Amino acid sequence: MHRIFLFIFIITTTINFVAVSSIRAETWVLPPHDIDIFGQIRTTHASREETLLDIARQYDIGQIEILLANPNVDRWLPEDGAKVILPSRYIIPHAERRGLVLNLPEMRIYYFPEAKKGEKPMITTYPVGIGRMDWVTPLGVSKIVDKKKDPTWTPPKSLQMDRIANGEQPYPDVVPPGPTNPLGRHAMRLGIGGGSYLIHGTIKPFGVGMRVSAGCVRMYPEDIEALFDKIPIGTQINIVNQPIKLGWLLDSLFIELHPPLEEDEKKYADYKQMAIVAINDFLTLKSSQKHITTDFEIDQEALRQAIIEKSGIPTLITRYSSKAQFHTQKQNDSSF
Repeated sequence: MHRIFLFIFIITTTINFVAVSSIRAETWVLPPHDIDIFGQIRTTHASREETLLDIARQYDIGQIEILLANPNVDRWLPEDGAKVILPSRYIIPHAERRGLVLNLPEMRIYYFPEAKKGEKPMITTYPVGIGRMDWVTPLGVSKIVDKKKDPTWTPPKSLQMDRIANGEQPYPDVVPPGPTNPLGRHAMRLGIGGGSYLIHGTIKPFGVGMRVSAGCVRMYPEDIEALFDKIPIGTQINIVNQPIKLGWLLDSLFIELHPPLEEDEKKYADYKQMAIVAINDFLTLKSSQKHITTDFEIDQEALRQAIIEKSGIPTLITRYSSKAQFHTQKQNDSSF
């Protein structure tokens, strides 16, 4: 019965997206708590006038995201008319669906606005840049403690010393608002780390979706402008580290894989084993038990391919008896 409703759910979420498509970021009706997937994979075609990164920004995708989804498309000189996959389907990170949830390996932040009476709960997601390996963005639960429009920036001493060590000119002691301010036009301060970490805009948008900052979270200027007024001070933010995400779409299990952070590469040296452990742990959760049918099994070939690619795109990894498998696969194919 669940499989019969799979196609209906996909069509419904597609319609829900169309209803809010005037919003640039990916904004959807939040699925019920027993469904973990939202969004839709789309495609476009490149032209001679744009790079793959231009396309990424146009569709609110980060740099690494679009490269992983399109490994055979040249970053700087895509062929005219080349098909470009837009990886805009997501498994919601395993965290409380509240406030902001930032998944570092994914380099993507999710916003769960508080629904007003009579309105459906929504979810919005944005690509972000995060701290590089020597200046990591910290994990943990915190809050937005301050917001500034047209902020000034006081470069941290560690960043100034790093520039000097690399033979670069240090920043001024204080950078005023304006076109040279690395924070862009909007900044929101986190309570974590003594208040030294921000979510802010940028004057280098191609760095969104990469590990380029000194620990802060960078957003496209147009994204943080859209988000800034919606986020009240006190909003919770949960920063997690989940390169392996699993989620249900009714009784179909999907996996979404991202390369681990560089500092975790040793831990994920046997990525296949880590994925298997994650699947087994996920299936033992009480919330997963009601999805597991008598003919449930993991499609080992689909899992193997997903581990090889680590494309960041949710991949179906369940299969059933031949008749049920054909029926379910036909429904899932219609969603892509």
